[in-house]
Amino acid sequence: MNEEILRVCRDSAAAAIAQLRTSSVDAIVIDDPRLGDTHDYSIEELLEELVQASPNVPILICDEAASVPDAVRYIRLGAHDVISSGSDAAPIIEAAVEFRRSQRAADSGSESWRKHLVGSSKAIMRTIEIIRLVGSRRSTVLITGETGTGKEMVARAIHLASPRAQQPLVAVNCNALPENLLEAELFGHVKGAFTGAIQHRLGRFEQAHKGTLFLDEVGDLPLDIQTKLLRFLQEREFQRVGSSETIRVDVRLIAATNVDLVQRIREGKFREDLYYRLNVVPISAPPLRDRLEDIPLLAHHFVEKICQLEEIPLRRLSPETIARLKNCPWPGNVRQLENAVEMAVALSGTREILYPSDFPLPTNRIAQTIPIATSDFEQTVGRIERQILEEALKKSGGNKTAAAEMLGLKRTTLAAKIKSLEAVA
Repeated sequence: MNEEILRVCRDSAAAAIAQLRTSSVDAIVIDDPRLGDTHDYSIEELLEELVQASPNVPILICDEAASVPDAVRYIRLGAHDVISSGSDAAPIIEAAVEFRRSQRAADSGSESWRKHLVGSSKAIMRTIEIIRLVGSRRSTVLITGETGTGKEMVARAIHLASPRAQQPLVAVNCNALPENLLEAELFGHVKGAFTGAIQHRLGRFEQAHKGTLFLDEVGDLPLDIQTKLLRFLQEREFQRVGSSETIRVDVRLIAATNVDLVQRIREGKFREDLYYRLNVVPISAPPLRDRLEDIPLLAHHFVEKICQLEEIPLRRLSPETIARLKNCPWPGNVRQLENAVEMAVALSGTREILYPSDFPLPTNRIAQTIPIATSDFEQTVGRIERQILEEALKKSGGNKTAAAEMLGLKRTTLAAKIKSLEAVA
């Protein structure tokens, strides 16, 4: 890592501040902030000067004796993070440097798409590197990953990294519409094609001409529409519902799914030839448990985003809060973390600092005992899933949107799971 790190000691603070005004650095590390009062700057004055000299550079404070109140004070004064006793400084500094570099890339416009993928972990950097390699191509991409891992953000980044960035990105959730309307939604229809078709309508493929079409939850496409999608990928043409006219469009296709398509193929629910047409460039959106070191950056990012949307003063996360967030399981992944941050900001009132008590933090404790001996694994999993869904609906008073947020799911995913469980009841 060829980073430019400015290390500041209190007895050389004036020189460091002068250097900041004439050179660019990736991070600032303050050593020994507890030195006596014989120096020209107090820690408060030093932080104020450093922030004014270079407001966007992350400042890290090395204080082995820092207590939680000390760390909160440093962060309130403008520090990015605190390296206390027992902490490994290297990954903290590296994360801060990567955060600054991603800011620079976004500001310069050279990699503006990078702002959609927050983090510096190996898992997310692998995804970023693939996007750098394939963004400029027209190859079809299949994004896989658990619910809430940010597959749509990956798709958006691919689109913005491509020559099509100034053209539309059209997104379709394949399980959000009834099957009888999905074909017309994708391919369009002509007047009189079916009851209620009172005029011609362009489908999403035509809307995405010269741009990118993102098909989310592609594993839920009905088989007959899979056939038409396969034809488009083979011939780059399709027909509107109710018409024999062949239409050609220039569209890059990105698909995403949180289900195992190979298993769907075995079950006869997904076409094998379509799978190979979609899986030209596979990208895996990593779960949050594989990128725990990104949680501080993600949490700070969501706080800034939410405060801007709400038009309220910026909130800060206490070091204790960051530690708790990193130690929590996040089955709903990044989406669940964002929902938790949004709730914490709402519950904080006018306080500047967010504490663990502001967060609906998940726990590792399983609410029930899972039987080890069972004759049917799928039935057992289905029963447990049903109980979880029923409990969430009970707590939300039957509100599916609230229940979905509670579980870190999309509302459409929750609805699909409920429908699936009802079908086998």
